[in-house]
Amino acid sequence: MKRQEAPSVAQRRVFIRTFGCQMNEYDSRRMLESLRPEYTPVSAPEDADLIILNTCSVREKAEVKVYSLAGRLKHLKRRRPDLIIAVCGCVAQQEGQRLVERMPHIDIVLGPQGIYRLREALAKVRAGEGPVVDTDIRDDFCLPSALSPEVKAVKAFVTIMQGCNNYCSYCVVPYVRGPEISRRPGEILAEIRALVSQGVREVTLLGQNVNSYGKRQPGFPTFAQLLERVAQIDGLWRLRFTTSHPKDLSPELMRAFVEIPILCEHLHLPVQSGSDRILAAMNRGYRREDYLKKVERLRELVPEIALTTDIIVGFPGEREEDFQATLDLLKEVEFDEIFSFKYSDRPFARARSFPDKVPEEVKEERLATVHNLQLEISRRRYRRLVGQEVEVLVEGRGKSDPRQWTGRTRQNTVVNFYGGQDLTGKLVKVLVEEACQHSVRGRLVGTLH
Repeated sequence: MKRQEAPSVAQRRVFIRTFGCQMNEYDSRRMLESLRPEYTPVSAPEDADLIILNTCSVREKAEVKVYSLAGRLKHLKRRRPDLIIAVCGCVAQQEGQRLVERMPHIDIVLGPQGIYRLREALAKVRAGEGPVVDTDIRDDFCLPSALSPEVKAVKAFVTIMQGCNNYCSYCVVPYVRGPEISRRPGEILAEIRALVSQGVREVTLLGQNVNSYGKRQPGFPTFAQLLERVAQIDGLWRLRFTTSHPKDLSPELMRAFVEIPILCEHLHLPVQSGSDRILAAMNRGYRREDYLKKVERLRELVPEIALTTDIIVGFPGEREEDFQATLDLLKEVEFDEIFSFKYSDRPFARARSFPDKVPEEVKEERLATVHNLQLEISRRRYRRLVGQEVEVLVEGRGKSDPRQWTGRTRQNTVVNFYGGQDLTGKLVKVLVEEACQHSVRGRLVGTLH
């Protein structure tokens, strides 16, 4: 293959587009870290010498978007043969060599473990040894230490583990991210200290199932113990984590919301369905009653805790009574927010072969019903905040109205408000005056920190 002519180091520019979850956002940051100082980020693919698509395959819609964008890059490659195009993440892991066969203009395909070998892949492409496909998954893989995390923001994500051992029947994650592997606690703490030194005031710890942190590594702390260690870092004001699996939500972790002052009163606890029959088919490992008991205990310990969840409608074999059980659960728990999705077959997942697929029009109807019900619940919960003063960590100016400031409460409610100058990174008190669809509005009444 013809050797690629690369621009000089001083001229190299990278464009990265991230699809999917917070873990993908974190992975994108790590890739950018690994490319510094050779590459400078740019905001448009037309301006880049290296284009990276960091992909998600958890849902079909995200995968379709990846293929659409990758296809549109073909004309850029024709005009500039020296342009290097990399597809990374879960779609890359899932498709591997098939991606290059389908789209020969792609130079690099890296799975979630392979992204840490991005520099080596680039060197091979420049030496004429491409295309490079690296989709190995190793059980003994260790997440490398962060090189020099650079985050110009108030909040940051930090991945503490990768992979999943649960094998829910609808999910592709264990097949594209591999088995659970926890990072060494010292590396996690060092990365967070570095972020805090740059002005980060809130950190969210990430994992497919953070509750399982350290279980496979002898001598590691439990997840609750890790939270205690992180909370001791000077300058860190708020701490969050996601995602938790209900079956592994321990009494120790629930007590952490009471015992760790900087741990925010917000928990994302995906239930997926309110039907025991569907939960069993999904291989979720708990029953409806188990879930509701944990919710009850959480609210006994922390009455002000905000709960969010995931809902899948139209799982194979879902009958009307199963769907009604999900609606009943939503009414009983009254989540602050939910993330709801139509079921879609995913490669490798067992449910792909399940019979009794739910028709698309029924899934659409059920998704709309769930959405409308939750809209009523969320509005009701937000209206309770009107007239209250809430603590807000200011993230910056509002997107829709740059005259406003925006931030979140400890319960993760978005607050937009007027008043004050140079508030980014400040803890303030806001009087809530209006409840909106997915946020509240108010006015500044004081600065806390």
